Amino acid sequence: MPTSYKVIHVSYDPPTARITLARPPQNVIDIPMMEELAEALKHSEQQREISTVIFCGEQHFSAGVDVAAHTPDKIREMLTKFHAVIRAIVTSKKVTIAMVRGNCLGGGAELAMVCDMVFTARDAHWAFPEIKLGCFPPVASVGLAALVGQKRAAELILTGRQVSGAEVLAMGLVNAAVNDDELAAVVDETVHRLSKLSPAALAIAKKAIYCWDAMHFDKGLTRAEQVYLEELMKTEDAQEGIRAWLEKREPSWKAK
Repeated sequence: MPTSYKVIHVSYDPPTARITLARPPQNVIDIPMMEELAEALKHSEQQREISTVIFCGEQHFSAGVDVAAHTPDKIREMLTKFHAVIRAIVTSKKVTIAMVRGNCLGGGAELAMVCDMVFTARDAHWAFPEIKLGCFPPVASVGLAALVGQKRAAELILTGRQVSGAEVLAMGLVNAAVNDDELAAVVDETVHRLSKLSPAALAIAKKAIYCWDAMHFDKGLTRAEQVYLEELMKTEDAQEGIRAWLEKREPSWKAK
């Protein structure tokens, strides 16, 4: 374990570990952050006295994965390392909780959605806007429908529209949506309940809850990665969408 992290903060207060995304102002998830998240998750998993891991961000949860990491020379490494973080959360024996305020977009929303429980501020901004770059969100394409239903998942992924914390609560994507100043207390109350329970029982219960979905998720994500790399990233539109975002202009789609 490194003695310090540069773009995340990690604190331990058994039975809880807190991982805070700390790359202001929007906590964009770049490759170094992915590496630090993977390391922090690995270390937390090894701590027997830790039963709960909380993910949060400074001001904003996260505006998503760094668009600059979608260029042809970085895309495979980015996808592999980000999905390694997602898989580590999905397979963790710890109870994972996302505490969301501000922007929770793209890869940030994917990170939050795979946690066991999600608590959001009512005025938080949620979206999967990758389609606006000529891309799609692989994790959401595999797992979102199980949380909110196929039609809502299709709408969110295919339109990229932004929704509030209150709206994602109505969809079933989160456990609760509260005022921003109430968010910490709601999470603390949940952590307090979990602290009274057996870490061993919680880990085994998690395994049972997800045993069916986990098989399909892993296979689905592997397939989504293949489609992303071998089909999507070979289109002119995906390359144009990323270039346009980096150049701060409107994309000119070619439909190919």
